Amino acid sequence: MIKIMITDDDAIVVASLKTILEMSGEVEVVETASNGAEAVKLFAKQHLDIILMDIQMPVMTGIAAATAIIEQNPATKILFLTTFADDDYIYKALAVGVKGYILKQDFDNILPAIKAVHAGQNVFGTDIVARLTNRITPQEISLNYKEFKITEKEQEVITLVAHGLNNQEISEQLYLSAGTIRNYLSTILMKLDLRDRTQLAIWYYQNKPLP
Repeated sequence: MIKIMITDDDAIVVASLKTILEMSGEVEVVETASNGAEAVKLFAKQHLDIILMDIQMPVMTGIAAATAIIEQNPATKILFLTTFADDDYIYKALAVGVKGYILKQDFDNILPAIKAVHAGQNVFGTDIVARLTNRITPQEISLNYKEFKITEKEQEVITLVAHGLNNQEISEQLYLSAGTIRNYLSTILMKLDLRDRTQLAIWYYQNKPLP
């Protein structure tokens, strides 16, 4: 059972989420909070697997609360659930170190996102990654491929992942089997100490060589 806390200033949203998530039989809502300050206090009292948190709230915002909680325990898994696909919020969320950022409009994806974060994945939807990468320019580069012993073929795989292709599409583009692409991807993630494709895409836009 995944133990979570829901933090949102809309009581109807909290009640609805609690009912629907617990009906799945996979999630237990052990705490609820109406603002970030409450979440910070309650966090210290409970063993939680995930904090599901809104961003815009009175008293203390989700960004401020997430920052305070992660400073206390960097391993805390926080998943932002908001109506705002705002570039500044997304960028700040990534900088704080939350594990995901999803929109309330994508209601069907909330439970899968919780399960994915619980399993150790980061969850940033394709539209969220696109907004992030649009803000990252080559001038921000501080690293390069050679420092990580990334081969030319691995660079090709990274580039295609960053452009949104799945393993099958990459295999067709590079004339390699899907299994080979999976092996390449595993090796790349290990070399770069990244967890998943989302982190890899963001890494690419932060570190791609200047033209």
